Amino acid sequence: MLHTLHRIQRAPISIEKAWDFLSSPHNLKVITPDYMGFHITSEFLPEKMYAGLIISYIVRPVMKLPIQWVTEITHVHEPHYFVDEQRFGPYAFWHHKHFLREIDGGVEMEDLVHYKLPFGVLGRTVNAVMVKRQLKEIFDYRYKKIESLFGVMG
Repeated sequence: MLHTLHRIQRAPISIEKAWDFLSSPHNLKVITPDYMGFHITSEFLPEKMYAGLIISYIVRPVMKLPIQWVTEITHVHEPHYFVDEQRFGPYAFWHHKHFLREIDGGVEMEDLVHYKLPFGVLGRTVNAVMVKRQLKEIFDYRYKKIESLFGVMG
């Protein structure tokens, strides 16, 4: 079963400033909660994402057990959107689209994640009990972090 997470956030900054922040792989750790134990393991990260970029990292989402996760940036259309897809990691399927749109007084940032857990019925149960809630917490953290860094739309 394919699950969806959808978020929209507005910030009082230019689309260029939002793009500069969100398209830098170095800022992934900034917008990830500390309890996830997020650590980038890629040796040579550029300042900006590009199509074909592979990013590897370790996350510790459950009981501090390390999980290797490898994503590929598959699409980039500066400054409007980019897509990351899991190549190896905890999900059977992970596809995350990041959209940016200019709006009056700032930018609208939209995340659309489609994901599937492995193990059939067990995976659906784990999603219902834990993963869905944890993803919501992670994106809530990102929302608050973006507000603290760039302000709130008035």
